[in-house]
Amino acid sequence: MPGVYEVYVKSHFSAAHCLQGYPGDCSRIHGHNWIVEVFVQCRELNELGIGIDFGDIKKAVKEVLSKMDHCDLNELAPFQKVNPTSENIARYLHGELSRIINNSMGIKVSRVKVSETPGAGAFYWEE
Repeated sequence: MPGVYEVYVKSHFSAAHCLQGYPGDCSRIHGHNWIVEVFVQCRELNELGIGIDFGDIKKAVKEVLSKMDHCDLNELAPFQKVNPTSENIARYLHGELSRIINNSMGIKVSRVKVSETPGAGAFYWEE
């Protein structure tokens, strides 16, 4: 069975949110410095030994996160009907980045990790 490579980049954005219906402090608007890690799988390496250039992943991540940075996430279209929890943000980022990064050469976003604090966050991936 052929091997699989998984590379990742780490980035961040700052944004506010509140959790509608949450029975506690998080129901009030508050902010986080969100940490995002994007993992990309590839099965083949190019002649330089690279599956996907880190710069290409960083560019895609920057493009998507720029729409969320310094915003109230509750006001953004993707979070009009669902709370902007770490879980829902990770799922949203996975979808947006998959549209940009995934290709027919077997390169695909494998998982996304979103942390709202250094010690708490969520992964999202599709099976």
